[in-house]
Amino acid sequence: MRLRALCVAVWAAALLPSSPAFARPEPPAQVAPLGSDFLWGVAASGYQSEGHAPDSNWSRYVAAGKTDDPYRDSVDFFSHYASDIELAAGLGVQVYRISVEWARVQPQPGVWSAEGFRFYDNVIGKIKAAGMRPMITLDHWVFPGWEVDRGGWHNPDMVADWLANARTVVDRYAADNPLWVTFNEPTVYGLNELRHGGLQATDVPGMQDRLAQAHNAIYDHIHQLQPGAMVTSNVAYIPAAEDVVNKPFIDKIADKLDYVGIDYYYGLTPDTVTAQIDNLTKLWNNPLQPEGIYYALQHYSRQFPGKPLYIVENGMPTENGNPRADGYTRGDDLRDTIYWIQRAKADGMNVIGYNYWSLTDNYEWDSYTPRFGLYTVDVLTDPTLTRNPTDAVPAYTAITRNSGVPGDYRPTRAPQPCSLVDAAASCTDPITVPR
Repeated sequence: MRLRALCVAVWAAALLPSSPAFARPEPPAQVAPLGSDFLWGVAASGYQSEGHAPDSNWSRYVAAGKTDDPYRDSVDFFSHYASDIELAAGLGVQVYRISVEWARVQPQPGVWSAEGFRFYDNVIGKIKAAGMRPMITLDHWVFPGWEVDRGGWHNPDMVADWLANARTVVDRYAADNPLWVTFNEPTVYGLNELRHGGLQATDVPGMQDRLAQAHNAIYDHIHQLQPGAMVTSNVAYIPAAEDVVNKPFIDKIADKLDYVGIDYYYGLTPDTVTAQIDNLTKLWNNPLQPEGIYYALQHYSRQFPGKPLYIVENGMPTENGNPRADGYTRGDDLRDTIYWIQRAKADGMNVIGYNYWSLTDNYEWDSYTPRFGLYTVDVLTDPTLTRNPTDAVPAYTAITRNSGVPGDYRPTRAPQPCSLVDAAASCTDPITVPR
């Protein structure tokens, strides 16, 4: 998530691509529920939450002192997975997103770890037994240390190595009918490797080409084994520059997307650009615009008319779990966000699911200070790693029970005029709430 703010800084100069205005319906006095087939979920990633990390690009970044906090064992999902999955089930969600970490299941070239796979067998089995469907991410920015030694994504042979692992994972779990994510936020993945020295700037386009090649190949393999599979590569939605940042990659895989996975976190207005650049390491100070999720869904509903849209990640950061300076709570942000998803659905957008990022706090790609969890965990001060519920736990439980916020709900925050999430639409045809 820190890298999403970096993307805004990198691409802010590319503001305001033009798009045609579309007349939108008047805001309804009552918002309809999202329906019994809508998928509610929670999300996490392997390295960020599991602990007991094997040798990988990320364990080496930590060992080299390139991060603010030591990794320790994060929130130790490796030991707490059963109780964490029970917490998710208690929320009433139907989807639990995890990643199967390549470094854990293939610790050496040609060597597969029975212990590593047994862990994921147990996790996926527990998810299903709790009445949820797994969403499996094949690559959440982490690859084995032995691949680092081979050059990582700079190495053209990385694609073949990656596919050997991915096919092994798919062969093992396709029968569990998961939703699939091939690469988490592929553009940010490249920027992340660039930031830590895994790539040079000139290597990034080649990495993007290799990620697309790998996605397209594993898509075909998944569909051979799992008829009717749902496969995506989720994008980190970047206000003001979405088409500049993510469209080049999406265009490479557009024919092999069963649904569009969207991660949305921060809004952006002309007067907050400088502040957001200043807050690259203080995510809790970044501007939140829950209505921006409507514009993000609108953006991809126009790019892919009729294709299912799924919010794979969305959440709100706080500083060490403390209240935000603006008084906006996690529960407020969640309810406001879901209201705008209900509005998007009512306006004809084919949104099929929503995952909260994340079930618990975790290692935020170099620091434990930004907290995104429905349950907060004090990794650096609490040796018991107790999961403490935030106000968003009852809020989300009520939302899943009722398939949305009440019909007469009104957002805590009014929509921002001329939001850079979709400047053309928000200036010429802005979304509004009923008076």
